[in-house]
Amino acid sequence: QVQLVESGGGLVQPGGSLTLSCAVSKSIFSTYVMGWYRQSPVIQRELVARIFNSGITNYADSVKGRFTISRDNAKNTVYLQMNSLKPEDTAVYYCNRVPSLAGDYWGQGTQVTVSS
Repeated sequence: QVQLVESGGGLVQPGGSLTLSCAVSKSIFSTYVMGWYRQSPVIQRELVARIFNSGITNYADSVKGRFTISRDNAKNTVYLQMNSLKPEDTAVYYCNRVPSLAGDYWGQGTQVTVSS
């Protein structure tokens, strides 16, 4: 059974920080590159960060230097530490494998709102 459960979102002021968590079913977590995506009425779903099983990470230019993706292999959990948040980071954030494929299951996501 596929499990992708995102949490940790909320309302934060510009410049603030949040840490997102995603509990992932082991079959996916141990097999695939994992990533964080975001989507809003303004942003089509975009990949913001990914992490390989080796620990290598990549980031979209828009979040580089502000966001950090990590994974806890013992807990099958992926994290996204977000610092220096901007209003344009407002979106629903999802985790999933990278690349995602048509027909993939998506969790409910977690809403991040950056506003004063």
